[in-house]
Amino acid sequence: MVFITPASSNSLNRLGRAACLCVLLLLPLSLPAAEFRISDVQIRLHSQVYLLDANIDYTFSPEALEALHNGVPLTIRIAINIELPRRWLWNETLANLEQVLRVQYHALSDQYVLLNLNSGARYAYHSRGAALEAMGRLRDFPLLDEPLLSTEQEYLVRLQARLDIESLPSPLRPIAYITPAWRLKSDWYQWSFTP
Repeated sequence: MVFITPASSNSLNRLGRAACLCVLLLLPLSLPAAEFRISDVQIRLHSQVYLLDANIDYTFSPEALEALHNGVPLTIRIAINIELPRRWLWNETLANLEQVLRVQYHALSDQYVLLNLNSGARYAYHSRGAALEAMGRLRDFPLLDEPLLSTEQEYLVRLQARLDIESLPSPLRPIAYITPAWRLKSDWYQWSFTP
């Protein structure tokens, strides 16, 4: 038979409260994070260069949107891999390409500025929605020159978009590494391509 004295009862209450607090603190870590989705991917030949078009739906977490509204720039890295599948060995990598975009809110001008870090092109938008929509339209991205691909081969093309945590300000990075709300990325979008 177990006797609970007032002292041990207080210990159990403290232990119960501590357990509840731990569960409440870990709850945000288990919630699903926002995500990015890739769709409508096309490759076309223009002036002897294969160009990529794609749509990316950026669904940011409330934490990321709040940081953006407070002037924190968000950098998106779009990775593009082109591989030649091989039967007995690992695939041969033909190209690893990357498109880097940055969006930032400027409070003085009340505009969202989208910067293509590859080309240096800069665009200003009056709303966050317009800026994110423009950022999601990947158009005329040069992949490879036509002579580098054989019309007798089938190639594997993979595409992924992710938020670059390393580009966040230093004080925000530790939080971003441990919080799912900041680990934003798409699944790898993969398809076969024959020139």
